[in-house]
Amino acid sequence: MPIEALAQDALGINGSHEIREFGVDKFNEQCRSMVLRYVDDWRRTVTRMGRWVDFDNDYKTMNPQFMETIWWIFKQLWNQGRVYKSYRIMPYSWKLSTPLSNFEAGSNYKDVQDPAVTVRVKVLSGADNAWGDTYLLVWTTTPWTLPENLAICAGPDVEYSIVRDLTDEAKACYVMATARISSLFKKAEDYEVVATLKGTDLKGWTYEPLFPYFAECRANGAFQVLNDNYVSTDDGVGLVHIAPAYGEDDFRVAKEAGIDVIADPLDMSCNFTDKLPEYAGRFCKDCDKDIIKRLKEEKKLVHQATITHSYPFCDRTDTPLIYRAIEAWYVKVEDLHERLAANNENVRWQPEHVGGKRFTNWLLNARDWNISRNRFWGSCIPVWINDNDPEDRICVGSVAELEELSGEKVTDLHKHFIDKIVIKKDGKTYHRTPEVLDCWFESGAMPYAQEHYPFENKERFEKNFPADFIAEGLDQTRGWFYTLMVLATCLFDKSPYRNVVVNGLILAEDGQKMSKRKKNYPDPLHVVNQYGADALRLFMLGSQVVRAEDLKFSEAGVKEILRGVMIPMWNAYSFFITYANIDNFEPKDDKMPQNVSNVLDKWILSSLSQMVEEIRTEMDRYNLQKGANRFAKFIDDLTNWYIRRSRRRFWKSQNDTDKTEAYATLYYCLVTFCKAAAPFIPFITEAIYQNLRTGAMPESVHLCDYPTPDDCRDIYLEKQMEYTMNAVSLGRFLRTQNNLKVRQPLSRALLVAPDAEAEKMLSETVSIIAEELNVKSVGFEADEGALVKRSAKANFKVLGAKLGKNMKEGAAQIAKFTDAEVASIVKGNPVNINFADGSNAEITADDLIIQREQKPGMTVATENGITIALDTNLNDELIAEGFARELVSKIQNLRKESGFDVADRITVTLKHSACDAAVAKFTDYISTETLAEKITVCDEIAGSTTIDVNGENVEVKVERI
Repeated sequence: MPIEALAQDALGINGSHEIREFGVDKFNEQCRSMVLRYVDDWRRTVTRMGRWVDFDNDYKTMNPQFMETIWWIFKQLWNQGRVYKSYRIMPYSWKLSTPLSNFEAGSNYKDVQDPAVTVRVKVLSGADNAWGDTYLLVWTTTPWTLPENLAICAGPDVEYSIVRDLTDEAKACYVMATARISSLFKKAEDYEVVATLKGTDLKGWTYEPLFPYFAECRANGAFQVLNDNYVSTDDGVGLVHIAPAYGEDDFRVAKEAGIDVIADPLDMSCNFTDKLPEYAGRFCKDCDKDIIKRLKEEKKLVHQATITHSYPFCDRTDTPLIYRAIEAWYVKVEDLHERLAANNENVRWQPEHVGGKRFTNWLLNARDWNISRNRFWGSCIPVWINDNDPEDRICVGSVAELEELSGEKVTDLHKHFIDKIVIKKDGKTYHRTPEVLDCWFESGAMPYAQEHYPFENKERFEKNFPADFIAEGLDQTRGWFYTLMVLATCLFDKSPYRNVVVNGLILAEDGQKMSKRKKNYPDPLHVVNQYGADALRLFMLGSQVVRAEDLKFSEAGVKEILRGVMIPMWNAYSFFITYANIDNFEPKDDKMPQNVSNVLDKWILSSLSQMVEEIRTEMDRYNLQKGANRFAKFIDDLTNWYIRRSRRRFWKSQNDTDKTEAYATLYYCLVTFCKAAAPFIPFITEAIYQNLRTGAMPESVHLCDYPTPDDCRDIYLEKQMEYTMNAVSLGRFLRTQNNLKVRQPLSRALLVAPDAEAEKMLSETVSIIAEELNVKSVGFEADEGALVKRSAKANFKVLGAKLGKNMKEGAAQIAKFTDAEVASIVKGNPVNINFADGSNAEITADDLIIQREQKPGMTVATENGITIALDTNLNDELIAEGFARELVSKIQNLRKESGFDVADRITVTLKHSACDAAVAKFTDYISTETLAEKITVCDEIAGSTTIDVNGENVEVKVERI
């Protein structure tokens, strides 16, 4: 149907009638050409996004082999007695001139405004003559269906009142539900209740038709009051207008009452026919206003309003659906509920609740499936019907069978070929039923039809069925997931898939649906070209959209992935190859280095193994979001800790064991990361892998086995380094908050650990903490009371429910807690407070908001149980060293700006300044850090550059040797 809609637009034709006039053969060939056109567009986009699709050996639902398998499936259902034809009320797309299945109709609801009218019909029999003129009131939101009215329905147990309208000159009586009187009469003096009746008392009453068009239907039992329990008093007037052609309950109730006629004056496009001459040729819903006007003129309109309600629209054309009686082919599903649910129990859903609740509930309440469409492009229903006996039917299950039955060669299974084939058997002539199959039948047939099963590839199909996993949107619980399950249950009594990843919708950044008309989203190709397909992929895979939740697409989110993962990863790779090329490092293989001695190597290898283990675990659970988000932590460990702290090891001039182990470790980390991340970010991992691989390794990273966790986990070391990095992070935060440059040394840092084990771990890494925070010493305190003065405030959000009317008194007592009392409570020792009314309450740490006041000369922060304090007092020696470190940074920048290689040796010339003493004191340090062979301080420099070093202007000249 999507292709048909596009083909109609391309050809400038509309509806089935015009398609037939144009020629079904030409129309279908137009559809075929458009399928092939979009295949090329699809191939370009999918390839650019890095998805693995074998386009050269793909399948298309229009291929004869695919269509033949569909015939085979249909015949299996036919032989099981599951296929039948019936006249039912179905959602109907008038734009496409075809019925839809119920699950299709449920996918596109919109809030619309419709007229709500209450009309009166004159009672002919059943009413008490003493009441005078008596009318039945009916209410509807579809005035266009009133000319097709054939009955009125009352609830058998509903109480109805005979209400005399005192505002009406004729004092007519109206029959309506007692519970709904106030919806029509706002004042008690406007009416009187003449009598009350049950709905069963109204059954059999007859009335005068609203319109004259189908008066002859009275002979078939029309125009009487019926009873059914579906009638409610939630809205309307308690009596329901019955138009059997346009409502499911209408159709059922009329049929049960023996009214076997249907008043349906609509053509295939839902325009009125000549049966309603005043409205002929017009779309039914467009006639509402004229019909209301006519009812008003004929004094049959009692009340008119407008309501807003949710209404189904065609998902293909975005036009309102019409529910109408249509003859269609069905697959029996309602007897499969328990088997469907049982097969679903063997499926792992991600997220679990979609399959365990939503999908299971849908399966347990599934209705028979309407599989026929009154269309032209698609797989034909392979049933040939006797011209003289509609119940005499032949179901064909293969091309060979049709050729044998017809004696004709069959080369194409589309409608404009197949409909010409006639079967003659035993003196009888059979023509094919004109409908095509629902495209969802084709989708559900995909596992078998793509292999042309059972005509070909039988062994390959059976080896790979069920599928390991499928992925689609949340709406497919009523679509593809469902039809796959129905057909697999019917054919093999098993689920066709083992795992399901359910996606949510991708919305615009403002939360609305993405709309070309509104232009409320960036061009996808712009995003891909700007940030790379890898960044877009990782952003999507790491979002809630792969867990059936909606995602507000943000270009900033893609940019953050680029900044936080892709660029740091590339920088780590660039760092490695820069120094590996300098030192001519040649990897032996891609195996993990053994018996490394440096603690940083041990730690990063443990971190790498942890990442691989966690990603494998999440991927085995099909939890893509957790798997995709795990890379960022490792990249942070690798770049912001391992490489940064190991940088000097790569700078060493000699190729000692430590340097060799650093190269081997970083190489292994990069290669293993590429293997682990390849399914998520295929382009950058392939680019890095290609430059790192040895001749013995697979040709592509995508041909490598997925990595397994190495036996190198060191849980103690991982936890120790986590505590250490937390302490460093807190210390850096304090520097930033107090505007203390990292290059400015401080005298000391003091730590309070959450427990004895943490203190032991941190005590073993004090040298790292001191170096990272640029402090001369790191000490420990048993309690943060040594660093801050603590006080407490009441946590009103928590304590409100606990203290109630004593809240104010309790808050006042809490505010008086001493530092020692607060410390005791924080350590898990509750305190009881007493109130004036004699009651008391226990106060715990959760009841408090802890306030910390820093002691003079210290800056303090606490997080994750760790407290750190920095001594901010600076003496002359610390200031001088800070100058030297800042000068090193500025000289390094000048090296880069001059295009010097990282290994180039230089000379540095400085002009005398107020900082000469600092330069003299730290000459060796400056020389070592900048690779300066000579540092000279003089009075004048030609061609110097002026730099700012901690507020001092210094003239400097850097030259390569």
